[in-house]
Amino acid sequence: MTTYRIEKGVTPGQQFEIEVDKNKIVAFEGETVATALMASGRRTFGHTTKKGHPRGVFCGIGLCHNCLMTIDGIHNTRACQVLATPGCRVETQKCVENLNEVK
Repeated sequence: MTTYRIEKGVTPGQQFEIEVDKNKIVAFEGETVATALMASGRRTFGHTTKKGHPRGVFCGIGLCHNCLMTIDGIHNTRACQVLATPGCRVETQKCVENLNEVK
């Protein structure tokens, strides 16, 4: 399995699995859900509602809405702001077109 993690000079935390769209991926203690997804090779986190354009991490600091996913049953969660935890469940959702639609 290909990984896109930085390994040289980094000591990772404890390894565990998270479930993403019913598939298991590896995550490490201290990583956000977005980091674990990107490290596994995933770049698309969802698609826009109107035109179906792919969306993924854009700002990485919680200001935009491109990385919205359903995490542990909570819709519209910014994957870049939530730490991955052992056994957490992540699901793709359609992304909103603008921040006014985020609740």
